[in-house]
Parts: sequence; structure tokens; C-alpha cells
Amino acid sequence: MSNLQYHAIGRRKEAVARVYLRPGSGAFVVNDRPFDQYFPNDVLKMVIRQPLQLTESTEKFDIIARVAGGGSAGQAGAIRHGLARALCLFNLELRPGLKKAGLLVRDSRMKERKKYGQRGARARFQFSKR
Repeated sequence: MSNLQYHAIGRRKEAVARVYLRPGSGAFVVNDRPFDQYFPNDVLKMVIRQPLQLTESTEKFDIIARVAGGGSAGQAGAIRHGLARALCLFNLELRPGLKKAGLLVRDSRMKERKKYGQRGARARFQFSKR
């Protein structure tokens, strides 16, 4: 077994994912748990698999992902981003297709900060005339 592996970091919202690609049979592990067990939601599974389906490399790699922070949707987006970046490291010719599909762009939407004098980011305290 060779030590060949490709490593990339993906981010979305508060989530950060470190993704490792190794030549293999298609095993997918997230935080030491099977992929299907970590993400029971089918939509999130579909989101994560997008880069693999686009490059037709679903069964070519074993994928190990370590993800921290955020919720399940943010973590799924972070893994997708990291996976797309790692595939680019594996083969630079895959980059145009992944870029066209928008999988290499870091989704910069973040939670807006709470402002002083307000209840939340935009919500105000209740106003009373009397």
C-alpha cells in the first residue's frame, strides 16, 4: 500500500473540514464513523457526493474526512468544498469542470453579528409608545 494521499481543507459557515483522498475502493469515513451513519439526511449525502459524481471517481478513492464546527448542512458543504479541492490536487484537468459547477468557490455567507441596542442581528427590542 502506497502512502499516496491528497489533503485539502474545505470551509462553509462555521464548519471546517479536512479531507484526505487515498486511492481505494470507495470507502467514506467522517469523524471515524461511516458516511451514511454520520449524515442520515439524503440531501446532504447528495451534496457531498457532487464532486465525485461530476468527475466520475466515486469508486476510485477512499475518503477520510475530519469535520468540526457548525451544523450538519455547514459540515456537508465544507466536506464538498474540501473534496473538490482535493480532486484538483489529484488531477489538475478536473479543475475546469469543478469550477464551472461552482464547487471550488468558498461559500462566504456567514451568520450576521448581533448589534448592540438590538435583540439580534436585525431584530429590534419591542417598541412601546405608552
